[in-house]
Amino acid sequence: MEELNLHIKNMVCPRCIKVVRDELTVLGAEVLQVEMGQARIRCFPSEIQISSISEILEKQGFELLEDENDMLLEKIRINLISYLIHIENNKEYESLSLYMSTKTGKNYCSISRHFSKYTNKTIEKYLIHLKIERVKELLEYNELTLSQIALKLRYNNVHYLSFQFKKVTGQSVTEYKKGNMKRRSWDKL
Repeated sequence: MEELNLHIKNMVCPRCIKVVRDELTVLGAEVLQVEMGQARIRCFPSEIQISSISEILEKQGFELLEDENDMLLEKIRINLISYLIHIENNKEYESLSLYMSTKTGKNYCSISRHFSKYTNKTIEKYLIHLKIERVKELLEYNELTLSQIALKLRYNNVHYLSFQFKKVTGQSVTEYKKGNMKRRSWDKL
């Protein structure tokens, strides 16, 4: 039996993990591990072709990655999502640069340069866009005040959150709430 490490683009949530696990199982692979951005499987080489795996993943909105640059970009993206979840759920503060260096095993300056080179966006700007999409999601739930959302997502104050929201979306929070609230999923950023 052959063991394969698959690098997969657009896995941004626990539901994505379940879908990938289910699809690989349907193909007949023994799924050893699935986490955001990757899966480890065991299979007989003659039974499952990489092209079959790629095709079934693409039908679900994922993409099999083979290029090292693409793999690193996806690892950075996934760890930025993890960082946002981390800051939202933990009281202790950990800097973005320390978190990303630890998670990627690479120097923050080098991953920052790499990310900017291939996306034309800084890591910090990408994180801002992730945060704003999370703000939109929390606004849709209508369970927290804007001040509580600002605190939850580590904004210094509600005014800065409002400023950043308008800068990114072109709308004030109030305008957004009155209109058709539309947000983009993290895999589309």
